Amino acid sequence: MQGRMQDWPLTVDRILDHAKSWHGPREIVTRSVEGPITRTTYADVHGRAKRVSNVLKGLGIQTGDRVATLAWNTARHIETWYGIMGMGAVCHTLNPRLFTEQLVYIINHAEDRIIFTDLTFLPILAQIRDQIPTVQHIVVLTDADHMTDQVAGALCYETLLDQASADCAWGGFEENAPAGLCYTSGTTGNPKGVLYSHRSNFLHTLVTMGADVLGIRATDTVLPVVPMFHANAWGVAFSAPAVGSKLVMPGPKLDGASIHELLETEQVTFSAAVPTVWQMLLQHLEATNGKLTSLKRVVIGGSAVPEAIVRRFRDDYGVDVTHAWGMTETSPLGTQGTPNAAIAAMDAEAQLKFKLKQGRPPLGIDLKLIDDGGKVLPHDGTTFGKLMVKGPFVVGEYFRGDGGEILDADGYFDTGDVATIDEHGVMQITDRSKDVIKSGGEWISSIEIENIAAGHPKAELAAVIGVAHPKWDERPLLLVKLKAGETATKEEFLHYLEGKIAKWWMPDDVVFVDDIPLGATGKIDKKLIRQRMVDYVLPTAVAAGAAVAATVALAAPPEPKIYAPEPEAHPEPEAHHAPEPVAHAPEPQAPEAHPPEAPAPETPAPEVHAEAPPVVHHEPPPADHTAWSPQARPVQAERVRGLTVIEPTFTETKFPGAEASEAVAEAGFPAAPRLEVPADPLPAPEADVFGDTPLTLPFVPGQAKTLRKADRQADRKAKSGGFGNRYLDLALLGALAPAAMVGAAMLGTRFGLMDWKTGLGLITLEWAPKIALLSVATGLVGVIIALFAGFGRLGLKAFLVLGLSLATLGGYVWMRQAQITNPPVNDVATDWARPLTFSQRMMRERGVDAMPVEFDPIVPLGAEFYAGRRVADVNAETCAVARPLILAANTAAAYARAKSAMEQAGLALVTDDPRQGRLEATARSLLFGLRSDVVVRILPDPRGARIDVRAVDRAPTPDLGANCSRIGRLMGFMRS
Repeated sequence: MQGRMQDWPLTVDRILDHAKSWHGPREIVTRSVEGPITRTTYADVHGRAKRVSNVLKGLGIQTGDRVATLAWNTARHIETWYGIMGMGAVCHTLNPRLFTEQLVYIINHAEDRIIFTDLTFLPILAQIRDQIPTVQHIVVLTDADHMTDQVAGALCYETLLDQASADCAWGGFEENAPAGLCYTSGTTGNPKGVLYSHRSNFLHTLVTMGADVLGIRATDTVLPVVPMFHANAWGVAFSAPAVGSKLVMPGPKLDGASIHELLETEQVTFSAAVPTVWQMLLQHLEATNGKLTSLKRVVIGGSAVPEAIVRRFRDDYGVDVTHAWGMTETSPLGTQGTPNAAIAAMDAEAQLKFKLKQGRPPLGIDLKLIDDGGKVLPHDGTTFGKLMVKGPFVVGEYFRGDGGEILDADGYFDTGDVATIDEHGVMQITDRSKDVIKSGGEWISSIEIENIAAGHPKAELAAVIGVAHPKWDERPLLLVKLKAGETATKEEFLHYLEGKIAKWWMPDDVVFVDDIPLGATGKIDKKLIRQRMVDYVLPTAVAAGAAVAATVALAAPPEPKIYAPEPEAHPEPEAHHAPEPVAHAPEPQAPEAHPPEAPAPETPAPEVHAEAPPVVHHEPPPADHTAWSPQARPVQAERVRGLTVIEPTFTETKFPGAEASEAVAEAGFPAAPRLEVPADPLPAPEADVFGDTPLTLPFVPGQAKTLRKADRQADRKAKSGGFGNRYLDLALLGALAPAAMVGAAMLGTRFGLMDWKTGLGLITLEWAPKIALLSVATGLVGVIIALFAGFGRLGLKAFLVLGLSLATLGGYVWMRQAQITNPPVNDVATDWARPLTFSQRMMRERGVDAMPVEFDPIVPLGAEFYAGRRVADVNAETCAVARPLILAANTAAAYARAKSAMEQAGLALVTDDPRQGRLEATARSLLFGLRSDVVVRILPDPRGARIDVRAVDRAPTPDLGANCSRIGRLMGFMRS
């Protein structure tokens, strides 16, 4: 017997039907790709989505066919979603942040037949069009006025809709029919497809509408910053229409300034995004003293939220932050960090530690933790285990059966995460299983360390990876990207972590980096970080490994501190045995400290502590009057924390009649010989402390020999200039040192002896300016010395030293000001409406470490005058030559002229493709030899041929107008 209720299939088209019927006038506001803010309603979107269905039918799409979207969050994108799914086709969202090779694989694997795309992404599709044979049509989400022929045969969206009817019947298929297709990001192997059903999407929508999940209401204004191509925008594109919330779609501009503008102008009350978006918003608010007048709640997911973000939102802006966890395979929401009754009764600080966790599972999600053997683990908040999940909107198998059987015997899916679950049922991701650090047989959570480190006031982003260690298998390494203009030390961050994590979790080293790469979904790409750090060796690994013989004269170089695990200070539960502390390195048997004929005194060896600086012992001089000089012989070696300190030894040289000063002997230094000089009736005049000597000396008969000797000594002092002259010689070397350092850095960087971060960043922009500032101070002291020591003789030299120092420092001041006032975009193009992209060959040439080539880049927040603005707008203001060039010639002639211009400019050609009208080349800067890449595009134009150029640096170094000048030169050569 069955229940006696209506058969009402749970298909997603009913969601938009409901929105049209009961929330029809509610607005959908969009920042369009073309630029202006546009407004529509659920009723209008419903009618246009029906037109999309008819367009698809007219293009031959049938039930079950895959139709892809490559688009930003806009009203048009929502129309295509419901138009595709309403007629029974499968909406396949493509992530433009994937590599082109992955996009090609995904499109071909899904066998997409049509792609709806925004103007922004046409360069991607133009690049891969001949590699995706199943795609029959590309539809550009724009109107006729903005339509482009960048992709041959592309169709105009608005033109198609104008020709279609809004009369279309939706539904009529099983609720288990496929509705959407989303691929994983492919961190290991090829991406895998998750095929959502109408039923699973509908149930997921009902769950997310609950007050304990997203909890959005008809009175809310919702801004989904999380992209619709990122796991269905966490379901917001379904739940907002379902309840009738006003929708604000951000389009392509996701920088802090643009998001803040929409939040305030549209009075947004609820938003959802990954942590990096909120970091940009908070930095913008801090820089502009901005306010949040309407925002009440934000949901953060994608990666763990740093405590600093939660505190800033709560304390400074009164915004409640809720953490969420999920994945493509869970549709995506799996847990939500809303409090239960017990947590809600706690004070704000006590609740905070729960807010930083990933939350409780809602109805429809079941979780369990298991160990490597499959044993179910307790929910005690401390026991780590593999996180398993099941539910009606959790993947059962991947599209086309990729990956084989993915569920265990009880129907649970292995998320690949390591987690804990506490007594309140609150789950906390401690790591991805492939990212967890296993140290001494115990697990260390890289996520927990990096979340705390990211809260440091100087940190913009932090990442933690495990690095091989000979004793503990792995130890944590903390990588920090500092905020623009900040400097910090390793000790600052280790001190910041003290007391917040167990001592044996303390990172063994801190490395400051210019960039921490993010993956296609905005998460930290630890796979790429591990590739970059593959050759990195921890200082503690050196200390714990084989003894390293370092020959050091007189003093050992400063050593890194060893932050060894100290589990006894923070005992862990009995189920876990923390690794024992690092023991002192065994003391090697030292060779004899004295030759056999001089037995060593029996003095106990000093105790060597792990934190103690190296100690160098000097042998005292012998009792008789001797002088000492270095000579190679068996040495006394002392083992200090893995370094061998070589002590100097000396041989005796007898001076008849010499006497050692008692004070010098007691200090442990050799005594100088004393020369016996006959007594003089008149003592020789002494040079003053600054080197001035008397112009004449009195002559006394009978003392000629003595006076001649004194004259010679005085003459030598006069020639050397005494102390003042010697000081100015040293000051002159200091004044020349910055230029010498920069010259060495230029040569070293240009010829590959050092990377640009060392040559340009460390030596040229960090060390040399400090020395230049110091040389100015020494130059001023030199002028003062010259005033007292004889200005006529030393004044010119003193002012020469000061002038050189001031000139060097002035150059750095100018450069620093230029860095602040010039747009630090490193990316100049003549056309930002149809941005040029690089070919796959050039992208391989650029390498993984090169700065990203974006379609619509934003000036980074570190720029004082241009922060948060579109590079396109900054280019228009600051580079007048960056405009398309129209030649009165056919495309073949224009191509030949462009190629000749690149050769004249000394560029090294990489791509020479006259068929597509594309030229690509690499340039090198004159001084440091830093590489920039240039792409030239030739298109037909009614007036002849149009030439566009884009130049992008590989390294994020100060541009100072270099790319603008390069484009100007190329344009000049092309015109001539």
